[in-house]
Amino acid sequence: MSKKERDSLVVLERVKRGEMKLAEAARVLRISYRQCGRRMKRYKEEGAAGLVHGLRGGRGNRKVPEEVRKAITELYRGRYEGFGPVLFAEKLEAFHGIKVDHETVRRLLIKEGLWQAAVKRKERHQAWRERRAHFGEMVQMDGSHHRWFEERGRKCCLMVMIDDATGIRMSLLAEEETTGAAMRLLWKWIERYGVPRFLYTDGKSVFVPSDKDEEKARLEGRENLTQFGRSCRKLGIRIIRARSPQAKGRVERSNGVYQDRLVKELRLEGVNSIEAANAVLGGSTFDRELNRRFSVEAREKADYHRPAAGHDLAGVFCIEEERTLSVNWTLSFENRLYQIAAASHNYSPVSRKVQIRRYLDSRLHMFYRGREVDFKEIVPPTKKPLRKDLPMGMKKPAPPATDHSWRSHKTAEL
Repeated sequence: MSKKERDSLVVLERVKRGEMKLAEAARVLRISYRQCGRRMKRYKEEGAAGLVHGLRGGRGNRKVPEEVRKAITELYRGRYEGFGPVLFAEKLEAFHGIKVDHETVRRLLIKEGLWQAAVKRKERHQAWRERRAHFGEMVQMDGSHHRWFEERGRKCCLMVMIDDATGIRMSLLAEEETTGAAMRLLWKWIERYGVPRFLYTDGKSVFVPSDKDEEKARLEGRENLTQFGRSCRKLGIRIIRARSPQAKGRVERSNGVYQDRLVKELRLEGVNSIEAANAVLGGSTFDRELNRRFSVEAREKADYHRPAAGHDLAGVFCIEEERTLSVNWTLSFENRLYQIAAASHNYSPVSRKVQIRRYLDSRLHMFYRGREVDFKEIVPPTKKPLRKDLPMGMKKPAPPATDHSWRSHKTAEL
């Protein structure tokens, strides 16, 4: 008998001897009067055995049948090896029609030696920060370097954006955590939801300048922005720099979700290229399913996203640099020489600065005095080789030969 059942035995024995009323016994045992009456009836008919739970030592009503348990184990060993209990339970229900609670799956896998829970590390104390109140008020961005294709491909980077208020997320797989990858993901977010108010990132040089560059720019009295920061400023997005991974913990935890679920999804789909992986992320229901499962309602209904109308997003999300024109309307960019269509053939350029934009689709555009200009690549003139028929004073004298009389004279003196 359990402790609760032994307590019932003592109290009901007092009721049987007339020392306590049934209503008082119900209050002592903290059960209803009717339930206490049923226990008293079983106690009178069967004695102490009537107070023991009827299913004790027998099969539970909700116990998973042995054949189902065997099927679950075989599926895990065959196709879903390495899946966590929660994700494995979802796949069992979605593709095999086996609806089992993830805790039951976890206990079964542990019993079979197929799963072992990770030991949590002891972390230092971090102050809790409340979620932002509005959707679009602050969006976190980060890159996660991981073997997303396991042994089928090389290591690459998943760019992730997640809204702080709701947990709605969006992702894009790229070769590296580059300026172009960050621009493409933010562009994709703006097209779907609008322009967010703040962007919370880490201190990588893709997003913000380093502390050393920032101090140098401050001392020189000039503005220092990354290419990504310049794009955000044009859209009115303020970048907030996180000083630790824990500060942007929402996107860091989201990276862990992707490293668990996306890797397995790409394995099941047989995907081993970045293009195919982005089709899974954007074209399928993967991100939408994560948003449905893990996102929450914002505390306030107002959406802080702003429309991107009036912005040429292709001209915003590009690599932008300046070059100086020469008097013959030429400039050098990326080790190539370009000829600008001159505004006037009779005068040299008034303003020497040309703005150059390299779009994300690799197209090149040039702007002079606020207007786009035509240009063409030209072949730089080759340097003429040094002439050998120049007078003695204009070329370096050649050293004397080994059998020259001057050399034999010097040897004799020694």
